[in-house]
Amino acid sequence: MLTRREFHRAAVAALPVGLLSAPADSRIRGVPIGVQSYSFRDRSLDEAIAAMREIGLTYCELWQGHLEPRKVPREELRKWRLQTPLSFFEEVREKFRKAGITLCAYSYGFRQDFTDDEIVRGFEMARALGVHLITSSANVSVAKRVDPVAQKTRITVAMHNHSVIKPDEFARPEDFEEAMRGASRYIAINLDIGHFVAAGYDPVSYIEKHQDRIPIIHVKDRKKDQGPNVPFGEGDTPIREVLLLLARKRLATYAMIEYEYKGGDTVQEVRRCYEYCRKALA
Repeated sequence: MLTRREFHRAAVAALPVGLLSAPADSRIRGVPIGVQSYSFRDRSLDEAIAAMREIGLTYCELWQGHLEPRKVPREELRKWRLQTPLSFFEEVREKFRKAGITLCAYSYGFRQDFTDDEIVRGFEMARALGVHLITSSANVSVAKRVDPVAQKTRITVAMHNHSVIKPDEFARPEDFEEAMRGASRYIAINLDIGHFVAAGYDPVSYIEKHQDRIPIIHVKDRKKDQGPNVPFGEGDTPIREVLLLLARKRLATYAMIEYEYKGGDTVQEVRRCYEYCRKALA
């Protein structure tokens, strides 16, 4: 027997998104607060969209895992990327439009083993989705291959950092510097403030220094010294200070909640994260 919550979730997911009431704008004091759809990785895309509407989040960075087949061989995934009609991505764009949610970025990880066609295809997907920003958990060295396509399409690629320092991966300020050295303005930074703190760096001072190269941030809380992801307000990440900086400077930066700590119901936890951000900016 379905629980009340399970029944409600199934009923909402079954409704055409256009029939659901549109949520209010989740921009607070000029800061667009949204969500990385990876936060709803336990749900389908339609269920994730329904959850965003239920919470009231109107900005989304779309995780590629909500579109791509999961746990398939590398060559099969490459084939899917190159052969899936762009109309598929246009239909996804329409789902978000009908839901009243601004799709502001597509998360597509450019890696060393990508073919040139796979790189180009990422930009074609972004264009079909109607976004001008790609976020990427990429290799540092691949930025040089990505930049010419970014310039040609005028689509910005913001590189995403993690906390563990590894060769050819983004974690340190030096890694961002290497990727942007000699590159166009279309190579930028997707600063994950939680990972940045866990790696030993200060996101507030970094954003102040590089504000013109950071179009989007990931908001999560972590402990220092490679500590775990924790509920907002329980770690060492200066979430409130970062959000207030964005508001005070009136920066054109998306602040995307990324729910990764161990919690209960996904929707309930993302709502908690959003409420924390709202109070931080009150």
